Amino acid sequence: MFLEEPPQTDAVTAMYAGDRDAGGYVDNLTRLWAWRPDVNDAFTAARAAVASDSALTDDDRAVLVVAAAAARGDSYCSLAWGRRLAGLADPATAASVIEGRWEVLEPRAAALAAWADAVVRDPNATSPDDVARLRSVGLDDRAVLEATVFVALRLAFSTVNDALGARPDRQLVETSPPEVVDAVTYGRPPADERSV
Repeated sequence: MFLEEPPQTDAVTAMYAGDRDAGGYVDNLTRLWAWRPDVNDAFTAARAAVASDSALTDDDRAVLVVAAAAARGDSYCSLAWGRRLAGLADPATAASVIEGRWEVLEPRAAALAAWADAVVRDPNATSPDDVARLRSVGLDDRAVLEATVFVALRLAFSTVNDALGARPDRQLVETSPPEVVDAVTYGRPPADERSV
């Protein structure tokens, strides 16, 4: 990343420990966000608030994030969430979302992927027909708002990571299905060294 390692405060130490407990190493993006643990916590809380008491399933949110990351050209989130989507569905589905091959998806996933792509690429070009498509696959207006907010929050997160040079962790590449890794042909290349 383009920033130096942040000073070791109690909050930074806690962030790093959380990563190590969860995955065995400190994510490159955590080292970036550790400059402002309070902002990271607020951002995480906002994403959790959108997901709580929502009609959107884990699969729905994974499709939204993967499609948004692909539209944004964000390799980090595409790999991380592509791996997650592969676990929830299968690697072929995850690769299809990354590559924009939505015609092979179930109608709900295809509609969500198309919506995420539209929100990222040109939110001023969305139309009532786009919202009608989401309604046709079972989303009510509240869920449409939640999906849109979720994509917008992920877009903000990806923008910070990409602008400040956070590269996907080598371990992320090593633990993602080959279909997902092969589909991510954009964004910053993965780190050369394993994160610690």
